[in-house]
Amino acid sequence: MAQNVAKIEKIMLAAPVIPVLVVEDPKKAVPMAEALVKGGLPSIEITLRTEGALEAIRLVSENVEGAFPGAGTVLNEAQYEAAVSAGSQFIVSPGATNTLIDVAEQSDVPLLPGAATASEVMALMERGYERLKFFPAEQAGGAAYLKSLWSPLAAAKFCPTGGVSLEKAPTYLKLPNVLCVGGSWIADAKAVEAKDWAGIEDRARAAAKLTA
Repeated sequence: MAQNVAKIEKIMLAAPVIPVLVVEDPKKAVPMAEALVKGGLPSIEITLRTEGALEAIRLVSENVEGAFPGAGTVLNEAQYEAAVSAGSQFIVSPGATNTLIDVAEQSDVPLLPGAATASEVMALMERGYERLKFFPAEQAGGAAYLKSLWSPLAAAKFCPTGGVSLEKAPTYLKLPNVLCVGGSWIADAKAVEAKDWAGIEDRARAAAKLTA
């Protein structure tokens, strides 16, 4: 089974930006997600980089109306299945392996796999994956590099993530092969630690208005 384009595009097209979050304290996940949704960013990627990440996803899934919680930094089958069980509506990986793609093909929860080179994009397209994460975006060549992939690999559409800021996002969003960007600036660790939900909502609202 190829990538479920309809499901992953629902996530990618919900807003111009998908917040990429590192959540240390699951108790802060719900007010943080509520602020993001109020600001216009319903697709929320919570990375599996902390012990509380899965609990944070579960709490958001169960308590935040209008949110599309997802799991990021998913590297293997066990993490994929745990994230789905926690309530993830989408899965994001920094790269892709045959094993991970095999797991995704057996799941109703779509995978947004990462790619940074033309060869990686081509390999994923062979497996039926045309909606991809471009990672690490800035370090891998930025918007200029991603633009160069459009002509030979026009079917592939991306969510650039990694070093993307409020200032750099519009440059990516104007590219014909970009559907959205992923960014951590909207709800960074400092803002979450300070419980600055109003500030997060303000930054989410600004991000939701981004255009090319």
